[in-house]
Amino acid sequence: MLDPRDRVALADLVARYALYADHVRYTSLVGLFADDAVLVMPDPPERLEPVHSFTGRDEIAAALRSLERFPRTSHQIVGHVFDPGRENATATGHITCVAHHLDEDESGKPTDVAWHVRYSDAYRRESGFWRIERRTVQIDFIEKKPVWCWRD
Repeated sequence: MLDPRDRVALADLVARYALYADHVRYTSLVGLFADDAVLVMPDPPERLEPVHSFTGRDEIAAALRSLERFPRTSHQIVGHVFDPGRENATATGHITCVAHHLDEDESGKPTDVAWHVRYSDAYRRESGFWRIERRTVQIDFIEKKPVWCWRD
């Protein structure tokens, strides 16, 4: 069983990932990963399943900078389940997220491109802190909706 304090810490880790991504705080975002972490990402809209693998904080930072093309994002964590890992000081997580990306449609009008995402995570505790050891990102579906106004 996971200690309730570990569950709170893991939920905080997941929430900070969303917060740091939305506020373009890449140093803080990458700091949530273990040094040797792996991030496996899809290639939307062509490939919604995870197809690209990035290992280590430098590669992960470069991959996450792809969010810079959007003037604004909003990662909304809508569910999470944590389980103990197979070894001491490890855990797994299944996270559901709706990731909104402000973009433009073909005519230049602002559009919300919403990815309905599932993160399959592995975590490990290092020096008293939980870190993401592996995150596999899968998109279930993508929606596009008009945006009437937005704040810079």
